[in-house]
Amino acid sequence: MNILKNYNNPFEINTGSNQITQTSIFTVISLLTLLVTLLVVKTELIGFIGIIGLCIAVVVLYKIFVNPKLGIYLLIILGFFVTGLARYVPLAWGLLIDGILVIIYLALFFKGFAIKIPWHLAKSPLTLVVSIWMGYIFLQIGNPEAQSKEAWFYAMRGVALYQWMSIPLLFMLFNKQKDLDTFFILWGILSVLGTLKGIQQFQFGVDPFEKRWLDQGGAETHILFGKLRVFSFYSDAGQFGASQGHTGVVFSILAYLKKGNFKLKTFFIFVALTTFFGMLISGTRGAIAVPALGGIMFLILKKNIKVLILGGILGLSVYIFFAHTTIGQGNAEIRRMRTAFDPNEASLQVRLANQKKLKGYLATRPIGGGVGATGNWGQRFTPHTFLANTATDSWYVMIWADTGAVGLTYYLIMLFFILGTGAYNVMFKLKDEWLKAQIAALTCGMAGIMMASYGNGVFGQMPTGILMYVGMVFMFIAPKIDESIRKSSIQLQ
Repeated sequence: MNILKNYNNPFEINTGSNQITQTSIFTVISLLTLLVTLLVVKTELIGFIGIIGLCIAVVVLYKIFVNPKLGIYLLIILGFFVTGLARYVPLAWGLLIDGILVIIYLALFFKGFAIKIPWHLAKSPLTLVVSIWMGYIFLQIGNPEAQSKEAWFYAMRGVALYQWMSIPLLFMLFNKQKDLDTFFILWGILSVLGTLKGIQQFQFGVDPFEKRWLDQGGAETHILFGKLRVFSFYSDAGQFGASQGHTGVVFSILAYLKKGNFKLKTFFIFVALTTFFGMLISGTRGAIAVPALGGIMFLILKKNIKVLILGGILGLSVYIFFAHTTIGQGNAEIRRMRTAFDPNEASLQVRLANQKKLKGYLATRPIGGGVGATGNWGQRFTPHTFLANTATDSWYVMIWADTGAVGLTYYLIMLFFILGTGAYNVMFKLKDEWLKAQIAALTCGMAGIMMASYGNGVFGQMPTGILMYVGMVFMFIAPKIDESIRKSSIQLQ
């Protein structure tokens, strides 16, 4: 009787495609199909793209909840493409960065019900200093000089929010030697793609979507004397040039210091040469500051008198080439780079005049005119104000104008503290040669970007921003990685 009781007739069970015939499932599928069809018919291509995008978003959301580290990779990739996407589909793509960061935190929160999340790994002096900076920027919402809360919301994201949200996640999720190795490979590939896109613009011109962007105002800063300043899929030529120079510095150092592994060394050399070419065709004069200061920083970190002398000779030769010769003057890219060494150059004088005006305005405003008061956000939300109509050009001048002398002082102390930590670890703490080389490359790259940010607002823009945050975290956790490498080698012996 028991056997008969538990027996199921296979001919009475609905399996596979037969389940679709069940009324409820069939109704849901039919309704979804009808809705999708109507949407595509009504909105045509946009609707179809929207449906595909929604499906991709659902899959990505699921994957991040299963493995939050994938969200870190996505942040790095989006950092390269997110601003350029707006030229093709005019949406607020930058908010994707915010969304991914929030999703990663939500994924960790819900995973915490099943496993213990190592929140303690985020405890670091780096987390502390960026949290203090975020706190100051948050208090800026109450700045009596601030004219727009909307401008504050949009501007504070690149100034502080992304950094504050990213760094704890990186400490917890992206903190191993393997992660660092993968980071460099991903960075190199994405940067080379950026160069290839730049070469396409340089050799064949812009596509119709980029032409529309230029016609809508981009041409004012990207077509000078009939010559295109190449911007690739980055936000602008300034960011493209600085980012390419940053990559060139980092990968040159990796290539120079890599021992063995011919394939990896070749990859580093290829990325360095390719991205330095990208920097050259960008037409961005300020980008030359990246290899200049990055190279000086490398010479300091090496603590080698012979290398320091050779590097000094090379640096002096580059300076003489640009500042005191006319060699290559027929080349537009070299000619434009050469103007960066001219102290009487017209645009430099305009910048100095603007800084003089800002100095007078900010003399009685120690906490600045409010985050978002300058630049594009100022023009968008408070176009009638003095700060919105005074060009800052420099990242630091923007920080100064928005947050005052108080904000700029703390911000610079924070950056030099981070840079100094990286340099100290390379010079005195790290023993593993390859890890030391990697952290040296990141430290030199950061020094270069810090210098270039005086001429352009590159530090808080993507992809430089996310690359900086990853680099900062590894500068701080490098001693722990070094210790684990030494322990592993002892165990193997």
